[in-house]
Amino acid sequence: MELVTLPPAFGLRNVSPFCLKIEMLLTHLKLEFTTSDLADPRKAPKGKLPFLHAEGQTIADSELITEFLDAHTNGAVYAGLSASQKAEGVAISRLVEDHLYWLMVGSRWLDDEWWPNIVSNFFGFVPALFRPLASGMARRGVRSTLDLHGLGRHTPEEQKAFARRDLEALNSIVAERVFLFGDQPGIFDFTLAGFMAGVYDQQPPTWINPLAEEQTELKAYTERVQEAVGVYGRFK
Repeated sequence: MELVTLPPAFGLRNVSPFCLKIEMLLTHLKLEFTTSDLADPRKAPKGKLPFLHAEGQTIADSELITEFLDAHTNGAVYAGLSASQKAEGVAISRLVEDHLYWLMVGSRWLDDEWWPNIVSNFFGFVPALFRPLASGMARRGVRSTLDLHGLGRHTPEEQKAFARRDLEALNSIVAERVFLFGDQPGIFDFTLAGFMAGVYDQQPPTWINPLAEEQTELKAYTERVQEAVGVYGRFK
């Protein structure tokens, strides 16, 4: 198997929460795999990362990769989870990946002070002459996506309030648990901790970092998951 991810950026070894989630899952399942990176997501099968080469197939999208790996391992991905636990895990995943994720994206892409980090880390492969045009077009695309999502129509202070409520909810969920569903981490831990690792360890911080630092149980949980699986978002 070969997992294709984004290259390192913002002080992170694995900058994408979706890529880190799958790296954690492959490691947890003890599957043999290699990794490579692709700087230009437009060249990926669905224009985004990660994607996985396995069994003569190319599987794109982290959720589809997860389902493929569950079938490949005869159900090992969700083994031991009750129907209600899986339902709770899916709900947590949707909060993280379809709401909080986009607030994090906005904190990186749409903050004028932070924007130079995007240009230097994500567009270094573009010739310098064309870099302002390429990065500007991509930024307009992100702005449009956030507007269509609805989050981009809110003021920065309103977006911060949304993020704080999301983070407080996640902090409460993990506050009295070692891992989400048992004494070993699983796919839904990799979803949550994979995302939060990219928040806590990104450099320089964005406006979302002080909000995340308030959630001490969530930060400790994120470290527990990374340590348990031996895969970190940051360089070790």
